[in-house]
Amino acid sequence: MDYILDLRECSLCPRNCRVNRAEGQKGYCGQTSEITAARAALHMWEEPCISGQAGSGTVFFSGCNMGCVFCQNHPISTSQAGKKISPERLEEIFFHLQEQKACNINLVTPTHFIPQIRHALQRAKSNGLAIPVVYNTSAYEKAEALKTLDGLIDIYLPDLKYFSPVLSKKYSFAEDYFLYASAAIEEMVRQTGKPVFAPQELPTPNSSGKISSGSQEEDDYSGPLMKKGVIVRHLVLPGCTEDSRQILKYLYSAYKNDIYVSIMSQYTPLSDFLDIHAYPELNRPVTPKEYDDVVDYAISLGIENGFLQDGDVSSESFIPAFDGYGI
Repeated sequence: MDYILDLRECSLCPRNCRVNRAEGQKGYCGQTSEITAARAALHMWEEPCISGQAGSGTVFFSGCNMGCVFCQNHPISTSQAGKKISPERLEEIFFHLQEQKACNINLVTPTHFIPQIRHALQRAKSNGLAIPVVYNTSAYEKAEALKTLDGLIDIYLPDLKYFSPVLSKKYSFAEDYFLYASAAIEEMVRQTGKPVFAPQELPTPNSSGKISSGSQEEDDYSGPLMKKGVIVRHLVLPGCTEDSRQILKYLYSAYKNDIYVSIMSQYTPLSDFLDIHAYPELNRPVTPKEYDDVVDYAISLGIENGFLQDGDVSSESFIPAFDGYGI
């Protein structure tokens, strides 16, 4: 198929491995040309306008082109979990999630499978896929690769992890992260334009009078769902609040309130993955003061379109089971 041509000397992402993934070689992402995914299910832990009450139809892909030392999803990012599937099977999964009344199709860590996903989405949309498609990414992307998805993605959900090249090199081995991520986000905004929302169709109450979402927990959000636009996520890291301020300053300067910003406090030091001897400063959650200082700065800038995290969210219970469910 044509999409295989893109993978014979792979340069999809800024790592520029140039390995022949079509012949079974693995890039920095840890993946060949065969799609590998670890879970496909309704997911409640996205921003409210993404998850709604029914849940976001989330497909977790295996592999990653970042390799952050503090990764929260390391079983899949390091390719320890996952099942190989064809683009045709991926299309079937999209329709299965749509049949479950998912608010959208949510592609998590899709960068290294862009050609295959493009193929599956083109087929699915021509065959009646009607719900929005979310591209959920670290943003360590090439803008030219994202351009091949123009017209197929409705909502972009990128991280903006670092402003400082020192931090991005230290924690993700990507000194050029901000250079690529900022250009990628610019392309995402170009494709989607300003955010568009619409009322959600609320699930029908079951016999107990409670709404059944069929996913991890019930949710009472009844507001509108995002149908088009960009939400930039930023995970506050312990001891890195100055970098967080620089990121927020950049985003507001570049986009004002034409995007949404999600400021996240859920960083969780995972003892089975984080090398606490090499990175002792990361071996703790973000303090309430650190998080509040970042939020206060966002407000002082004039950021109005945003999402915050309340309560104790630095917990492994927010990490789904990558057990092949739905794949």
